[in-house]
Amino acid sequence: MNFTEFSNAVSDIDFGKSLPGAVYLHRDHINRVPSKLRALLDVIVSKLKVDAGSWNILKLYKRDFKFSLLHYPDFEQYPYPPLQKSYTIDLVRLTMREADYSDSENPPILHRREAFLHQSDPRIEEYFKYTKEGEVLGLYADTKKIGSRKGWERTIRAKGYQLDDSGNLKKLELSNSLIESEPQKIQRHKTAISRSSLSIPMFLLAQKGFLDRSYSILDYGCGRGDDIRELEAHGINAIGWDPAYCPDTDLKECDIVNLGFVINVIEDKEERTDCLKKAYSLANKMLLVSAMLGNERIYKRFKPYKDGVITSRNTFQKYFFQSELKSYVESTLNETAIALSPGVFAVFRDKIEEQKYLLERQKTRRTWRQLSVKPEIKIEKKSAKDIYEKNSSLFDEYWETALDLGRPPYIGEFENIELLNRIGCSNRKAFNICLSHHGDTTYKVSQERRTNDLTTYFALEYFTKRKPYQRMPESLKKDIKFFFMSYSNAKKIASEALYSVSEPEIINEACELASTLIPSYLNHGHSLIFHRNFLNHLPKELRIYVGCAAQLYGELETIDLIKVHIRSGKVTFLGYKDFDGRAIPLLEERIKVKLREQDIDFFDYVGDYKPQPLYNKSMFMDETFEGYKKQAKFDKNLSELGIEIVGERGPSSIELEAQLSNLGYVIRGNKLHKHESATS
Repeated sequence: MNFTEFSNAVSDIDFGKSLPGAVYLHRDHINRVPSKLRALLDVIVSKLKVDAGSWNILKLYKRDFKFSLLHYPDFEQYPYPPLQKSYTIDLVRLTMREADYSDSENPPILHRREAFLHQSDPRIEEYFKYTKEGEVLGLYADTKKIGSRKGWERTIRAKGYQLDDSGNLKKLELSNSLIESEPQKIQRHKTAISRSSLSIPMFLLAQKGFLDRSYSILDYGCGRGDDIRELEAHGINAIGWDPAYCPDTDLKECDIVNLGFVINVIEDKEERTDCLKKAYSLANKMLLVSAMLGNERIYKRFKPYKDGVITSRNTFQKYFFQSELKSYVESTLNETAIALSPGVFAVFRDKIEEQKYLLERQKTRRTWRQLSVKPEIKIEKKSAKDIYEKNSSLFDEYWETALDLGRPPYIGEFENIELLNRIGCSNRKAFNICLSHHGDTTYKVSQERRTNDLTTYFALEYFTKRKPYQRMPESLKKDIKFFFMSYSNAKKIASEALYSVSEPEIINEACELASTLIPSYLNHGHSLIFHRNFLNHLPKELRIYVGCAAQLYGELETIDLIKVHIRSGKVTFLGYKDFDGRAIPLLEERIKVKLREQDIDFFDYVGDYKPQPLYNKSMFMDETFEGYKKQAKFDKNLSELGIEIVGERGPSSIELEAQLSNLGYVIRGNKLHKHESATS
């Protein structure tokens, strides 16, 4: 059986818990999967000698040629059973990876047991009672928080409940340990958790290209060392130190130091500050600092102690606000802290590295690069008249480099400069030949985009009040000379651009213009909503406006839509559950950044809140999005049914379902279907 056959067989399964990446089903119903797939599973499991009693949930991947056998020994008896073991079988490499959670304090938790069974299973009714109970309390509103035991128990506790020994929900009763006047000795080592994937700070490093094996890594406060084992497995030079679990590691300077969720568990303020300073002293290029974020509601759930709280496990937690954490890091180290994500900041010791990172943030991704593989370059010495035609691949590569830079490349910026010299072309002559061949229209566009990139970059330097750099990357020096003549002139232009975004009329004009340039929804005089992919295609005023908000919040990879409030000095970042996969995705997180106050409001949608559906999703897409045409057709069909939708707003999910039912329709996948009763 090849991958295509495997994938088709998995797609044919019409029961079990189906998620975007995999289908999960109980072992009792494995006989209902397609016969060829069943035969493959039997052969592989037999060859690997996995005992039949050591697993009870089958996970079939939709996008990979592999499957997993999961063991939840308490599946029958406990409403929310923890994962004990997993066996992941790679059908390409014919290898098996085993993970053991039996000693873990924070194993994955399984919810909605009935979803893993076939519709005919008599256990469904009993299991669904527990699911319904959790839905009423709003326990499943944020699936990201409930996947592990600790997150699940925190969510239950936040609702005023707890689990008894049988897994039943009971009203929370405060234990005496939470009302003692003084805590027992703080158990810091209990804050270390076991992970099966990279921690958030390490994941961000990977996203930004810092885990490419060219940097050495020190995980300062590594806990049980899960991140270190993962990095070492990928050939990355990494070491870990922890006072409880790895105290014997010889501390030494490394390019990058990760201080991941350490300062928030230190109850002594002086020791906390010393820890931060020590970690920074060991970083040659960059320190990554992360801490738990929280608000007043969290402090009400635990016993206050010093500037934090004592948890039920007798551990200390200091919950920061985003702005508080930034201020603390900057005042302690006397350096600028750059937000990468909520609760995660980077402090660059190497200022050249810092500028490269910030410049890359503002770089517009070009559309003129069409080739993913460079053609082989062959050169011929001919007269100037036909020199381009005879060496087109060389000149095409040169021209693409010029468009990417928005200017002629200098020596060292075009890797095949020697080939140009061999055919008698200087840098300037090569540029003139390309300009003559292609014309200047596209080149002028590239100049304008690069100028906007740099203006935005320098404007955000002003916004963050970053110290002037003593040294700059050579490429930035060349950019300044070409586009601005001098650094002082660049700063003047950027300063004017930054101050201009405080004027609502200018933001309004920029929003009006942007609505003609990118897919978006403009509520005239009020707001503009667009997808984050189009951020760097906006007028520079809006790029600076949103960029200031992102400086406070962090990277926008988990954000789908951005809402610019024209007159209130606010920017809202919106994240939706499965934005790419659902025709009407549901709002999952909303972050409102108040630029005038330089403050952030995080909204977590739990409890009785009903997630807001996003309508007319195709308004925020174009042909570069997979499934754009299908989405546009869906939106049109929904509109033609008479459902009242204004912009991206419409009825609630329950109201939509009722209206469609009355019209004889139902949504299945990303399509509208006639209801069976309406077609009979």
